[in-house]
Amino acid sequence: MEKTSHIIILPSPGMGHLIPLTEFAKRLVHHHNFSVTFTIPGVGPPSKAQQLVVNSLPNTITSILLPPVNLDDLDPNAKIEPRISLTVSRSLPYLRNVFADIMAEKRVVALVVDLFGTDAFDIANEFGVPPYIFYPTTAMCLSLFLYLPKLDAMYDCEYRDLPEPIRLNGCAPVHGRDLLDPAQDRNNDAYKVLLHQTKRYKLAEGILVNSFIDLEPGALKGLNEEGSDGPPVYPVGPLVRSSGDDDKDGSRCLEWLDQQPGGSVLFVSFGSGGTLSSEQLNELASGLEMSQQRFLWVVRSPSDKIANATYFSAQSIDNPFDFLPKGFLDRTKGVGLVVPSWAPQIPVLNHDSTGGFLTHCGWNSTLESIVHGVPLIAWPLFAEQNMNAVMLTDGLNIALRPKANENGVVGREEIARVVKGLMEGEEGKGIRNKMRDLKGAAARVLSEEGSSSKSISDVVNKWKNTNI
Repeated sequence: MEKTSHIIILPSPGMGHLIPLTEFAKRLVHHHNFSVTFTIPGVGPPSKAQQLVVNSLPNTITSILLPPVNLDDLDPNAKIEPRISLTVSRSLPYLRNVFADIMAEKRVVALVVDLFGTDAFDIANEFGVPPYIFYPTTAMCLSLFLYLPKLDAMYDCEYRDLPEPIRLNGCAPVHGRDLLDPAQDRNNDAYKVLLHQTKRYKLAEGILVNSFIDLEPGALKGLNEEGSDGPPVYPVGPLVRSSGDDDKDGSRCLEWLDQQPGGSVLFVSFGSGGTLSSEQLNELASGLEMSQQRFLWVVRSPSDKIANATYFSAQSIDNPFDFLPKGFLDRTKGVGLVVPSWAPQIPVLNHDSTGGFLTHCGWNSTLESIVHGVPLIAWPLFAEQNMNAVMLTDGLNIALRPKANENGVVGREEIARVVKGLMEGEEGKGIRNKMRDLKGAAARVLSEEGSSSKSISDVVNKWKNTNI
């Protein structure tokens, strides 16, 4: 009897990487009769959020926590990208052992890594297994990754100093200042890590991107044009959670939403990794109050050092309510609900009372909003989120974006103006209509005959016919 085809998946650290990969794995198991092993690297015990995701997986998906690696020799001020990349590369000896054990029992037809996992290709090659990349963000950002080695050779200056925007095939023009964080300082190790990874992308047998043709037609066409020297690109999105095991803790938010008028509430959340400065937290609170709109705000303690302070742990260390303006909670009691650190995002976005989402533009949150048809206010914080914001505002016109002042802070008046504009203004109506169309397209592409379902089937057929 023929063995079931088996996939090994290596997610790099971060919930934004793990969540779409688990959704992809579920499709392989439920629709294509694969079995899957997750091999999860880390620097310590898994976070509560990670455990919840892993524990919710069906029994045809196994997860193995690789032994934690030590990063004590890393500069304490090192950026997130070297930390992620080193966590993966130092886990490779453990991955090799796991690979050997799995290969002895199963027919492994592919290794799937995410955007910072290409060093693991060496292990796949040792065992004669084809390596693939699951790219968890936009086709626009993937276009940049594939173009970056050429861009690096073309210019000596910082990209933010380029006089003209960068034109990626089929994408909205993007200024150098809006490129992802690690591309902002070419002397930093974060950029060196990014460049190292992007140079290895051409070694992949294929790249699966968590986007879909109606959302990024230009970028996806450009990626697969004849003459493009990258691997074949398969749009397989939008792969998002339909619900979460963690949602049962969120009844207070949902009960409050039940009491609000339809489409009247702005959901404010900066994802599992995002934090604001103390000054910006104050301005946001004051802006929400000035807007006189209903809101549900997931607040975290501020960080005056970095915007991704909670990347490896979604919980605030201090009580975030201590950092809000004096009397804010009392003054907004009738119109707002503020919750610390966490809210059940999928049920909130799916709720009839939710009419807008102020988001950090992380791609999982963006796709979840599109799937539920909720218009956006774009407030990017780190990673590739500035590029996402450019695409959502300039490319797709499904988001409003507040403007920061000369100190990089978005003032309360600007916040109030944009919130009102989305929830009550004409601009908000136009965005709402466009979002409705995209919601319909998102449902179609993953139906049985949809373009993303067909893309997944194309990859699956390739894997099933692999001679191992």
